[in-house]
Amino acid sequence: MKDPEENIEQSANAGRGLSRRGFLKGAGITAAGGVLMTSGIAGLSGAEAAPAPDTVGPGRTSITLKINGDKKKVAIEPRQTLAEVLRVELNLTGTKVVCDRGACSACTVWLDTTPVNSCMTLAIEVGKREITTIEGLAKNGKLHPVQEAFVAHDASMCGFCTPGMVMSCASLLQRNPRPTLDDVKTATSGNLCRCGTYPKVFEATLAAAGIAYSQNQAQAAKG
Repeated sequence: MKDPEENIEQSANAGRGLSRRGFLKGAGITAAGGVLMTSGIAGLSGAEAAPAPDTVGPGRTSITLKINGDKKKVAIEPRQTLAEVLRVELNLTGTKVVCDRGACSACTVWLDTTPVNSCMTLAIEVGKREITTIEGLAKNGKLHPVQEAFVAHDASMCGFCTPGMVMSCASLLQRNPRPTLDDVKTATSGNLCRCGTYPKVFEATLAAAGIAYSQNQAQAAKG
């Protein structure tokens, strides 16, 4: 004897040729087929199955980094940050690690021409991008104009924030050779100086751009 509910469904769907129970059965077969296909149970051989993605770690793996124009081959653990690799593995200690959580930007370096916090960047993810550190700003024994201005205008005290500040300010002058005081403040807004040397940093950066700090200060005050 047929289920009364099934009789009702068959009558209601006679014109459409599909019952609710039939639909559910079909959906179940489709889902099962999808599982078979994705799991490889449907008969794919090992050669036909998609290869597993390459993995690295947890031990050291060899990578090549392009740093300050030179290629450096180094064996690192995938967990190591760029800041750690620069300082510990390659002895480029100009990059400072202060907060180690991306809050102070003392560890700022450039990837291509973009300033980044190297303590928040995995070295293994750098790839083919060029790294520029504070050591790479000087060319042929001559300091970068921003570095010279920092010395001339006494824009550093303890020195922990200085490399990151210089990298941020030098990046600004690459993008905008004639910045305003507000431009400099924005460029260094992520750089924390516990000694409070911000006015000297602003003055030095504007001087490196050939702009008088006093004029910018007066213009900023006017609004």
